[in-house]
Amino acid sequence: MPELYADIIVDISHEKLDKPFQYRVPEKLRDVLETGMCVTVPFGNGNKLLKGYVIDIGNQCKFDPARTKDILEIVKNGVGVEDRMIALAGWIRRNYGSTMIQALKTVLPAKQSVKKLEHRTLQRAMGKEEIISLLGESKRKRQVAKERLLKELIEQESIPYEWVTGKLGVSAQTVKSLEKAGALRVVSTESLRNPVRFGGDKKTSAGVTYSLSNEQQHIVDEVIGDFDEGHPDTYLIHGITGSGKTEVYMQIIGEMVSRGRQAIVLIPEIALTYQTLLRFYRRFGDRVSVMNSTLSPGEKYDQCQRAKNGEIDVIIGPRSALFTPFPNLGVIVMDEEHESSYKSESSPKYHARETAMEVARLSGASLVLGSATPSLEAYHRAETGEYKLFVLKERLTGGRLPAVYTVDLRQELKEGNRSIFSRKLQELLADRLQKQEQSILFLNRRGYAGFISCRSCGKVLKCPHCDVSLSEHKNGMLMCHYCGYSEPRPKMCPKCGSKYISGFKAGTQQIEEKLKEMFPGVRTLRMDGDTTKTKDSYEKILSAFSNREADVLIGTQMIVKGHDFPGVTLVGVLAADLSLSANDYRAGERTFQLLTQAVGRAGRGTLPGEAVIQTYQPEHYAVCYAAEQNYEGFYNEEILYRELGGYPPAAHMLAVQIFAEEENRGKSLAELLAETARLPESREPVRTGNEKNAAGKEDDIRIIGPAPATIGRINDIFRFVFYVKCAKYGRLVEVKDLLEQRIQGLQLKTETVQFDFDPMNTM
Repeated sequence: MPELYADIIVDISHEKLDKPFQYRVPEKLRDVLETGMCVTVPFGNGNKLLKGYVIDIGNQCKFDPARTKDILEIVKNGVGVEDRMIALAGWIRRNYGSTMIQALKTVLPAKQSVKKLEHRTLQRAMGKEEIISLLGESKRKRQVAKERLLKELIEQESIPYEWVTGKLGVSAQTVKSLEKAGALRVVSTESLRNPVRFGGDKKTSAGVTYSLSNEQQHIVDEVIGDFDEGHPDTYLIHGITGSGKTEVYMQIIGEMVSRGRQAIVLIPEIALTYQTLLRFYRRFGDRVSVMNSTLSPGEKYDQCQRAKNGEIDVIIGPRSALFTPFPNLGVIVMDEEHESSYKSESSPKYHARETAMEVARLSGASLVLGSATPSLEAYHRAETGEYKLFVLKERLTGGRLPAVYTVDLRQELKEGNRSIFSRKLQELLADRLQKQEQSILFLNRRGYAGFISCRSCGKVLKCPHCDVSLSEHKNGMLMCHYCGYSEPRPKMCPKCGSKYISGFKAGTQQIEEKLKEMFPGVRTLRMDGDTTKTKDSYEKILSAFSNREADVLIGTQMIVKGHDFPGVTLVGVLAADLSLSANDYRAGERTFQLLTQAVGRAGRGTLPGEAVIQTYQPEHYAVCYAAEQNYEGFYNEEILYRELGGYPPAAHMLAVQIFAEEENRGKSLAELLAETARLPESREPVRTGNEKNAAGKEDDIRIIGPAPATIGRINDIFRFVFYVKCAKYGRLVEVKDLLEQRIQGLQLKTETVQFDFDPMNTM
């Protein structure tokens, strides 16, 4: 039997992860040692016993076998923060496919060589009488700066250094001379950076609590009751927009904090940080912090240190906040859990929802998911009993969901209206401006991939072999990125013969210009990729709109996610069905979620709300159910399509992505790996992508492709992809393991391979 060797890191600081040491796996550990385990090893010339972590196991010895030392033992019951993070990295590596080092760099904070913040104060070192004597001497010598500083020292025992050199205008040389005379001493203290600054605003004072409804209190009692009894669980709160999910989160967190536990609050977008942080700050004060990409490297590292040191109770941020090293985590809250931004787009391509379940399991914590439009995956698990489901059907303000008008843009064109705004939306906008109420205009550009549609009849040009839209290429050809079918771009609509056939080209800036033409004097704010490039841009735009500094907020999907503006009584959804035409099996779900979330921004205060959905496909089930705010109806119809097609959550998918500098080498590697995925003959026979029916035995796998990716080349790197489908997730993990072994044997130089389980976007 060949020897086994393990790569072990003995220092888990981020910058040393690329420097593992190799040890032999002794016979007694061969069958039990796994990646991610904590072990004891002899280290250095003196064989000092150190704790290390296994990041890889293999048959190849990279050094002289005669000089390679043995692992001594596996460390039992490792429960420290580091142990949990290493175990989590091992789990991510196994379940999502990446190197262990990539997984470790995902979960461990990068240590930065940055200085801590230094705070200097001047402290009185003499008695008042001696200071008064020095003051008299300074007056006689007309030493004006010394005189000012000595007067302050008589009044105060401690003065901030920056205030002395700034407001008092005293030079550093003057401070030194008084220090030398023994009148004062300069005391330096270091502190960790705190990115949360509200400047002592009375509106943000901590301690604000909310009274809960019976339904809200029931959720809190269930979650806390399960936790206290020692069996924390995963919970899904399906609450309509404005039903008070955030108040439930805060009450649960308050209960956890009172038990000495900490909380992680995940939000899908940085745009939500300011408003969410403000609400939590009012409740928990300075014990709240944030973690997101707008922070400097030093600020990010310091938040991890503050969490470790017990200086904060609650951290708020997007998916990376999940890896905050709290020593005593009690609850993870994942708001707007349906959002695709919870899925990492770089390797390892983990999903925050499943990863949060593992973090909660390792920490003995509860996991609370919330959404007005839950993902099909989460709702399916709730229906099958894997999650506990709670439903909130009433708005917290007691108001009703907005009245929704669906406008058929085909009819608008027939009746002579070629404007971006339908007549109904124009009418309601004028009404709101007259009443001095606020409106939101949402441009649904999500999933837009250059498709072609007819403005007269609404027809979207689709592939005759696949139920996806054709994408327009610069050479005038329309192409399907699933099967390779192509055809020339027509000059007239093949259905009705109209010449109004083109791609959608309107942007937020054009909409703003048209709105100002239509309503001179209207005050607008725009929130999109161009206006949110700076660090504080989200906060500035959202706070300005919240302070009623604008009548209309115009933006893309970032403006419809979780924001609460009581003054908004009208929402207009422009081009509601753009996302329906994306070549993606999730297109219907995403459209329903976006429309429902957008409509839900209206009427959240005391005034009733209205919404206008402009669409070329008013009969589409996603649009119809969104207008009705009927999640259950949408879910029941959509899940049938997923079951028929063998898509998540009815089954699982693994996307294998191949990147190559040379097109032929990339194509050959893709074909080789697709064939490798078909190899295991001990399993049920795999099926090809030509078969229409996705039903079959649970262990069956089905290969689709390989084919060029949707975008076949980026930065001169050619991209290929194939998909593996199976009802069992574990079976796909086995396929991934098999492919990794094959890739390791190939020793690739210019090609790379990535794995994406249940991908959120087509490749």
